[in-house]
Amino acid sequence: MEKEVLIPENHTATEFLRGQASRIFESVAEKDNVVMVNKNSKPQNVIISYERYCRLKENGADI
Repeated sequence: MEKEVLIPENHTATEFLRGQASRIFESVAEKDNVVMVNKNSKPQNVIISYERYCRLKENGADI
């Protein structure tokens, strides 16, 4: 059985400054997406749903 490869969505820090944060957070929560936030074209942060966070912690992830 092969593992599913997860490709995160990419968003810029500017999108958050321009009022898109609510829409992005809602999408992450509803669709269990992973979002990588880039600043100056470099990855800065990763946003995951609380449910995904709990699953990772349950499976022993050090996060």
